[in-house]
Amino acid sequence: MPQLFPFNPSETMVIRNVTPNIVTMSLPFARFGIMRFGGRGTLVKLSTGSLAVISPVSLTPEVRAKVESLGGNVKYIAAPDLQHHLNITAWKKAFPQAKILAPEGLWEKRQSNPEFRETQFQHVFKKDAAPPMISEEWHAEFETEYVHGHGSRELVFLHKPSRTVIEADLLFNLPANEQYSKTEDKEPMNFATKLVLPLLSSSSYPATGQRRFAWYILSSHDRTAFTESVRRIARWDFDRLIPCHGDVIETSAKSVFQNVMAWFLREDSKHV
Repeated sequence: MPQLFPFNPSETMVIRNVTPNIVTMSLPFARFGIMRFGGRGTLVKLSTGSLAVISPVSLTPEVRAKVESLGGNVKYIAAPDLQHHLNITAWKKAFPQAKILAPEGLWEKRQSNPEFRETQFQHVFKKDAAPPMISEEWHAEFETEYVHGHGSRELVFLHKPSRTVIEADLLFNLPANEQYSKTEDKEPMNFATKLVLPLLSSSSYPATGQRRFAWYILSSHDRTAFTESVRRIARWDFDRLIPCHGDVIETSAKSVFQNVMAWFLREDSKHV
């Protein structure tokens, strides 16, 4: 099996306060062991003092120390899609009081791995059901969009107080400069990554490559549902976007999102 994550996450992870209440944990991740996408988990401290972790990464001593510095009360563990779930069992064991949020189908997928089999989910988002009621404190600070039209069944979160969208595989922002900044070569690009970069970069206008990737690949499962979700997200009030893959978009993120998703935001939902 190809090496996806580094053997030494403590040495290569960048832990950074994006805001006083939002911490990113960024580290190398190579898709198929080749393409340097980078990986990222995000910690959010709610106004109540509770903590939420979205797309949790390795629970290194440094991550534990950061959690403790924020009060240590992890109450929510979010697996944002069918792919970003490998560390939720470790976090649940460390913080048994936490409730797991996940899209439908992930629990069933994890039954093939004995290590994951016993980890129960408390809040599951389903296509044909009302969104689960998480808690008053959660809904006071977060909006959640279940993008079930995405092949990986994405959960996208808006942290309302900081106007920050946190997501996994809906929008990419390669190259993954921060995520590879502590590696030996500090190089987010290799030949394979350069080949796919036009499909996964949001920095150019009109970002035609990623527009095509979203249209033909990400939304192919159910383009109508995908379009509806994108339009709801586009109505959110946000300025920052934290992706799992690539650099954080620190400001003007809504304009970037609208640029990448322009074909879904057209009145006729058709590109030219």
